[in-house]
Amino acid sequence: MKSIIKRFDSRKRFTCLRAGAVAALFAVGLAAAESEACSRVVYSGLDSLRIVGRSLDWKTPIPTNIYVYPRGMEKQSSDRPDAIRWTSKYGAVYAVGYDGGITEGMNEKGLCINGLFCKRTVYENESTKSRPPMSMAMFVGWLLDLNSTTDEVVAVLKRHDFNIGGATFDGGTVSALHWGITDASGKSAILEFDHGEVRIYDEGDLSAMTNDPNWPQMQAIISYWDKIGGKNMLPGTVSSPDRCVRGHYFVNHVEKTGDRNLGVSILRSVMGICSVPYTYTVDGEPNISSTQWRSYANLRDLVYYFDIVTNEGIFYVDLKKCNLRKGSPVLKLDTSKSGGYVGDATGRLKKDKGFTPMY
Repeated sequence: MKSIIKRFDSRKRFTCLRAGAVAALFAVGLAAAESEACSRVVYSGLDSLRIVGRSLDWKTPIPTNIYVYPRGMEKQSSDRPDAIRWTSKYGAVYAVGYDGGITEGMNEKGLCINGLFCKRTVYENESTKSRPPMSMAMFVGWLLDLNSTTDEVVAVLKRHDFNIGGATFDGGTVSALHWGITDASGKSAILEFDHGEVRIYDEGDLSAMTNDPNWPQMQAIISYWDKIGGKNMLPGTVSSPDRCVRGHYFVNHVEKTGDRNLGVSILRSVMGICSVPYTYTVDGEPNISSTQWRSYANLRDLVYYFDIVTNEGIFYVDLKKCNLRKGSPVLKLDTSKSGGYVGDATGRLKKDKGFTPMY
């Protein structure tokens, strides 16, 4: 009789948990399951080791090359006459999609910024239309070129003296994004645009972000699962909230190390749990996207790792080995030729004229 009662109580508790989960997820709707998938997880180890991992997931391949830009280069935000113009203070490594737009990057001060899809993003309103244009192709580069910390980036964003927009890609897709920002100290912020209004959130002790819903709602979902605890149960689908919860839980329950190689290995395993298996599809969900590549930005040692899922291995660029002085050439690593690259690929960077922005 006791065993029967125990089984009944266990089923009752599970039913309550399941009902609570449904209630929490109902608030964000089921549209999140249809979102294109990307994940971002921050690993904080020992001895100031901090590594930002991200996956880029899309329904078709997005060719992405690696560029290293030196200091002292003149750049602009758009091809329009009233564009913002600047001279870079810091050298940086960029991941450039379609050789036309900066998806993410890390500068020589250990500042990392990653753009992830967020369908609810609306960049513009009537009050922003008269501001200087800022193309999404250059947005991340602009912030990395001129800032060294998360606080500095936040100060720039709060001024909001620009109007962000950009070209479509992949047959007319609009780049609806939000951004994760982390510096070498480990301080993180999340940037979202809500009908033209800048929303900046301190990520605090939360270590993961994905796509939809917007950050306040995602915080509520993570908080819900934190109360349940992940030792015995975690959400397991490829939806954005489920991936975010798994990333947050596991990165906070793995070993802390100061060893850069072990740290990357640990974070790679966490990112695998947050990724969507290559070629995975769901009937009736045409927008479910599998992971194309993952990156790992070591903010302490200034090493940028790149892991294309169809390659034989993972390779990296060591920013400390690159000549970032003013007047140095732009360097490029063509990832279409990287199938057999494993380990340090810094020496494979080639002089280049630089990418052509898709304004």
